[in-house]
Amino acid sequence: MELLLIQQKIYEIRGQKVIIDFDLAELYEVPTKRLNEQVKRNIKRFLFDFMFQITQQEWNLIRSQNATASQTKRNISALPYAFTEQGVAMLSGVLKSDIAINVNIAIMRAFVFMRQYALSHKDLTDKLKELETRYDKQFGDVYHALNFLIKKDKLQSDQENRKRIGFKRGPEDE
Repeated sequence: MELLLIQQKIYEIRGQKVIIDFDLAELYEVPTKRLNEQVKRNIKRFLFDFMFQITQQEWNLIRSQNATASQTKRNISALPYAFTEQGVAMLSGVLKSDIAINVNIAIMRAFVFMRQYALSHKDLTDKLKELETRYDKQFGDVYHALNFLIKKDKLQSDQENRKRIGFKRGPEDE
């Protein structure tokens, strides 16, 4: 299973990384209805932080952001379910086919990869902010000095270019 394909199916909803039920069903090669039936038969395994039904507003947002999240993949009257990483792990105990096992392993790897990437990205962002803070003051002083010198040169240039009035000593004063 291709990591990029799985990563494209991971959304952030309510501050959590989730995969929507119809995307999971597609990966597991089962109809969405069958996936949700298995979940409902084993609902005690799927706590509120493992799975939740998304709101109409969240569903509209997902559909507007991603052309693959179309209404044709599911029953129009039912809102989709979102499965967190723990919910996907719990699916491995409910769906027992070889495909489900392999897909679950690939999905877990995708979640781990994304978490590691986010952590390393956060470290880089923090370091850049630290450098900006440290050097902004120093560069601010340099910019201030440069602007002062530019203004000073401009004032001298303006002084030299203006027509002098008063006593003239020689031709260079004209």
